[in-house]
Formats: sequence, C-alpha cells, structure tokens
Amino acid sequence: MALALKILLLSTLLVFGKAEVYIVTIEGEPVISYTGGIEGLEATVVESHEKIDFTSEMVTSYAQHLEKKHDMLLGMLFDHGTYEKLYSYRHLINGFAVHVSPEQAETLRRTPGVKSVERDWKVRKHTTHTPQFLGLPTGVWPTGGGHDKAGEDIVIGFIDSGIYPHHPSFASHITEPYGPLPKYRGKCEEDPDTKRSFCNGKIIGAQHFAKAAIAAGMFNPAVDYASPMDGDGHGSHTASIAAGNNGIPVRMHGHEFGKASGMAPRARIAVYKAVYRLIEGFVADVVAAIDQAVHDGVDILNLSVGPNSPPANTRTTFLNPFDATLLAAVKAGVFVAQAAGNGGPFPKSLLSYSPWITSVAAAIDDRRYKNHLILGNGKILAGLGLSPSTLPNQTYTLVAANDVLLDSSVSRFNPTDCQRPELLNKNLVKGKILLCGYSFNFVSGTASIKMVSQTAKSLGAAGFVLAVENVSPGTKFDPVPVGIPGILIFDVTKSMDLIDYYNVSTTRDWTGRVKSFKAIGSIGDGLMPILHKSAPQVALFSARGPNIKDYSFRDADLLKPDILAPGSLIWAAWSPNGTDEPNYIGEGFAMVSGTSMAAPHIAGIAALVKQKHPRWSPAAIKSALMTTSTKLDRAGRPIQAQQYSETDALKLATATPFDYGSGHVSPRAALDPGLVFDAGYQDYLGFLCTTPGIDVHEIRNFTSTPCNYTIGRPSNLNTPSITISHLVGTQTVFRTVTNVAEQEETYVITSHMDPAMALETSPPAMTLLPGASRKFTATLTPRSITGTYCFGEILMKGSRGHKVSITVAAMGYRR
Repeated sequence: MALALKILLLSTLLVFGKAEVYIVTIEGEPVISYTGGIEGLEATVVESHEKIDFTSEMVTSYAQHLEKKHDMLLGMLFDHGTYEKLYSYRHLINGFAVHVSPEQAETLRRTPGVKSVERDWKVRKHTTHTPQFLGLPTGVWPTGGGHDKAGEDIVIGFIDSGIYPHHPSFASHITEPYGPLPKYRGKCEEDPDTKRSFCNGKIIGAQHFAKAAIAAGMFNPAVDYASPMDGDGHGSHTASIAAGNNGIPVRMHGHEFGKASGMAPRARIAVYKAVYRLIEGFVADVVAAIDQAVHDGVDILNLSVGPNSPPANTRTTFLNPFDATLLAAVKAGVFVAQAAGNGGPFPKSLLSYSPWITSVAAAIDDRRYKNHLILGNGKILAGLGLSPSTLPNQTYTLVAANDVLLDSSVSRFNPTDCQRPELLNKNLVKGKILLCGYSFNFVSGTASIKMVSQTAKSLGAAGFVLAVENVSPGTKFDPVPVGIPGILIFDVTKSMDLIDYYNVSTTRDWTGRVKSFKAIGSIGDGLMPILHKSAPQVALFSARGPNIKDYSFRDADLLKPDILAPGSLIWAAWSPNGTDEPNYIGEGFAMVSGTSMAAPHIAGIAALVKQKHPRWSPAAIKSALMTTSTKLDRAGRPIQAQQYSETDALKLATATPFDYGSGHVSPRAALDPGLVFDAGYQDYLGFLCTTPGIDVHEIRNFTSTPCNYTIGRPSNLNTPSITISHLVGTQTVFRTVTNVAEQEETYVITSHMDPAMALETSPPAMTLLPGASRKFTATLTPRSITGTYCFGEILMKGSRGHKVSITVAAMGYRR
C-alpha cells in the first residue's frame, strides 16, 4: 500500500513537473450572452442598453451551472490530483483556467464540447500637473459641481499591481464622507498582517488574483504580497492618476513639487490586483480579474497592462481569451481604457488591438525639468536634476570617485557608480562636489541616482555630478528628485568637457595619485519646471500603428492607437513598498513615464463623461473623446512626435494618426461632443465576421455567437475614424452619427486628404433633431500609388458651435 501511494505521488509529481496553465473555452454561452434553452435556467442576456443584474437568482443559478459543467468535464477526463482548476470563467466567457500537463491539454483539445485550449501567456506593465494642462479645474470640474463632485458615484476598476491604501491620495477622511454605493458588489480583502480592510469608502473594492502565478511557481509572497497590497508602486500610481484625491501635496526631500490630483477625484477605486513585482503577470489571472470586476459592477476599467506578446496559437489579434473577455466587458456596458504599449517609435509596435476598447498613446506635456553645472573655466553644462542649487555665489572643489577610493582593491565594486559610501574617503569628499560615472548598472536597475544622492549626503558632499560617458541609442534619461544639489550630464560631449576640465585642473604624482584638486564648479537650481508651448508631443516610447489584424503583421482596417494623453514624467502616488523604480524606493510619490500613465488619464476623463451622461454606451464615450480631440499643440502647430534620426539621435517629426490616433484628449469638449458614433456588440461581431482571413468557427469559439450579421467590410464599423489598409479602386465607407445635444443642429460636412488620395463625403450637410441619427458616406479613390498611407480628416461643423472630427487613413494599391 505504501509503495502504491509512493508511485501515485511520483506520477502526480511527474505530471505537475512539466505542467503549465491553460485557458480553456467550452461550448455554451456565458452569462453575458445566454439566451435560454436549458430547462430550469432562464435567459440572462439583456437588451444592449440595459445592464445585467449579476446578483439576480437567474444569473447566479446559470453561473453555478457553468461551473459544475467545468468541474464535471475535468473530473471525467482526469484522475483527481493530476490537475488543478484555477478559475472558472462564467460571466464574460465560458471556460476555465487549469494547471495540467501538455498531454492533458491535448486530451482537452480533442474532447467534444471543448472549443479552444490556449497555453497561458504573460502580461506586462506598460510603464501632478496634468489636470491643469488638460484644463480640468477651470473647464470641466465646475460643470459637475467642482473637484469635490467630479466623478461622484462612478467606479473605476484597476487591473494592476494593487494599491497602497494608506496613501493620502486614497484617504477618505480628507473629503466629504462617501456613502454606500449599492450598484457595486465587490469584496474587500483584509491585510493578512494587520487584519484591516483595504477599503475605506474611497477604495470601494480590493481583491487579488494570483492562482496562475502560483501554479507557475513564480509567486513569492514575501515580495509579491498575497493581498491587494501594492508591492510594486505601479498600481498606486495609475489609480491616483485616474481617481486620486484633489490637492495632495507632492513632498519629497523637503521640497514640494506641486499638488497631485486624479482626473476624477471623487470617483471610487476598485482594485483587482493581477500583476506582481518581479513576474509581472499572467493572462489567466488578468481574465479572472476582469470577469470579477464586471460582475462587481465597475463603470470604467483601466488596463495599464497588456500581453507582452501575441498569444502563440490564435491567428487573429482580436480573438483570444483576453480580447474576447474585454469584448464581453464592453457588452456589459463597461468602458475600457488600455495602454497602447511602450514599443515606440517603431511601426506596428502596438499591443492593444481591438475596436471595442480605447487604446491610449502617451504624450509629453508642457513641463520640462532642466539644470546646469557651471565650471571654473566658465563653461555651463546642461543636464537634468530635480535638486536645489549649491549655495549662491560659491564654488566647490570637484573630486572624482576614482580619486578618493579608500583602497584601490575595491575597484571590483565599480566605485565610480557611487553606490557604496564605505568605499570612498569621507575626509576627501566632505564639502566638495562628488563626480560619479553613469554605468550600465543604472540601465539594468542595480544602481540608482537615489543611491548616488544618499552616498554623497552620507559623505558630507556639497553635491554630486553623474556623467554619462557612453550611451546606447535610445537610452532615455528622466529627471530624478534628490535632496541635495545634484545633476546628471546626459550629453556625452558635455561629459567629455567636464572630464577634460577636471583632468587639466588636477595635478598628480608619477603614480597617478592626486596631489591637489583644483577643478571647481557649482550646481544650479533644478526644482522649478519650464513650461513649453511645444506640447503635447508624442513620447518616443509610445507604441505606434498601423494596427495589425494577425500575427503575420498584416494591417487591420482599424485605426490604433485611438487617442493621445499625458504619459511622460507624471507625478502620482507611489507605494513605499514599491520597488518597480529604484529611484523611488521608500517614497510616497514618483514621477514615472509610460503609456501605463496615459491610460488612467483617459479612464478618469471617461468617468467624468459617464457622470454627466450615465446612459451613454462605452462606444459613445469613446467617440466623444476621439471626435473632440486636437491635432495641434499649444502654439497652434501640428503635434510633433519624437523619433530616431539616421544617427539614432532624438528628433521631432510631424506626428501622424499612427502616432496619436484621433489626437490629444480635450476633456472640456468631450463633455459636449454634439454628435457621437455609437456601436454595440452586434457591430463588433460584424467587424470580426467581415475581416478577411478570420475563421468563422474561431469567432464562434470566443464569442458563442454565429456570424449572421454583416457590415459589408470591416471599415464600415461605426468608429469615429476611417482606415482602409488595402484600397484598390474606389471604396465607399458608411457611418452613422447620433445627435446627443439637447437641441436641433445643422452640420456642414467638409473633408481634406493628402494629394495622392481623393476623399468625397455625402451629403454636404445634415440637420438632426435631439436623439436623431443620420448616415453619411465617405468615398476614397487613389489618385497615385505612393506605397505609403495617406491621411486626412472629415470635419462636421455644427450651427451651434460643435465640431466633430473624424480621422481618415488609407493606402492605395493598383488594380
């Protein structure tokens, strides 16, 4: 008997030794689309304008029925103990996540009733002044009753790395008390250590999802926290950008860098932690988090995360468990903002593909931080450093870390990084400016500017300089707040000027040891930002279009990204536990860049639109944001995009819709767009069913719906943009607009396009009563074949002042 048990245990271990997590979908509709037909189980689907009551008895009964089917299927196929079911997906897709061997996965694939079996894949993070930059305090918040009402009763769900609940950006005691919100049904986990709830009224829900990470053997509770606690910083940052309290002082190192505020400071925060510090995350956990968030009743979903690559075994970017779950979320009435990705400035680098969500690109706003180092020879070297200046009218001796070593044998520690104060002679450094070298350790994250500052401070230095002597193309340098005078010289030629001056001024004996330090200098004040009119600009890292429809990288007839929002050097809340950014370890705030920061700007602004127009669909909200956006910077010039030049240096080029989508968000205009382009679940199915190369069986696998609805061509999807990736001859595209204003309005329609493409619209004008819808057409014809996309715009000008802009992109081919 003991031997038999050992053999059974060994066989189980062998199965799990090579086991992986798979996401399985099975026949049968999920709650969101169940139309009835099973005895004793009523239909759960609702009309497109209604929201499902996930607490109703018929929904819970049907959800339990699906879960039983999942368990029965697994129990029928496999012996107990040879598999582990992690999640049952019931509300948005019908399936489960299971930890099994590849052989068991193959058995599942061959089982009748199983529609798809996909190996789990990973997600990654697409890692203030912006309310003022966007005009919220003066142009938007007053229309909703001021900042203390902005976003009232709107719930934003965050699929991210959790939250630090004790941060003032999420405090409930500094605002009017939050009342109960019956429409939200989410849970609040307790901190395992303190037994305190993560919720406080402002934070209305907090749960964590880690079963796939645990099954993969990659979850470390010591650093990842088996709770909604943010062990990274990223989740707290994104939540506070969208919905953090208004007017929270950003204090660091004794200086105040302004006051932070979310876009919708009165909105509620619901946390669904599915991303972790070292491992980032897995799609199986993220899908479970999305399913739960929609069940709980969130209004807006912010995804500052996305797959780090397309799934391995689906051919279509729009069809996989992740995007199918988001489609069902939108069907349930939830607006989804997702970071476009950080793979820019290269074409087709987007990781957010689907028409039903809003893909957000990252902009640089008007704030720049600069500093300078003045040398004794009169040269002024520009650099970066959010630091105070050295004392006015005083110069300080410069000493290089290499010249103040306590013991030359410690060179194996790379002392020029200035990460270890014990390696340097305090007597030689005290009262002087310490010169350090910027090595690859700063790029890899094993060295930080924060540690340079701490080293210099502990040695009594008057300040520090970090000089970049060689740099890889595309290396990005951000200003870092420090408590003592400090500057990063990132221009290699300027660093050489500093090194040459230092070497000429420093006398040495025949062994190379310094006899006297004679180089002097002073560090300027870098605490005050400079405001530029050349804003916004598309950030270098922001992922670019054109959008792709499959993993052969063929272009889709769909414009992505959708919209541009601030995403560079964004001040927001941070978790003191957070280790995602070495320069902000232990801090309460951080200034971080990424499309991860752009997405919650849109999520928060969408909450303001939803607050004013509670019955609008996700597509209507998206349309309002897109058609009112701007393609001009503050100086009235076309928006510029950061690019690489032929020498890999940074340059600016006129941005295209593949950089910014429809343009940069304009929140005030989005509240009153005049017209919207609405779309629903059937329209998105029509888009899928008319996209060439998509297998109709695959569509049914992921949507539980047959292709019995057509829109003719994918370019006819009623989006507030038009894209035709392969235009042969003349093509006419159809669009429908709905008047969401309170009065009748007449719109005059005009258009313009690059010279290589003709664009005509019809009718030339239309009058719409409130709530009325009208169709119009846009006809495109190539005039010449250039081998590149042509861009243009359709502008609808209303008699009551509304302006509705539709971006057009097309590439012509010969017949």
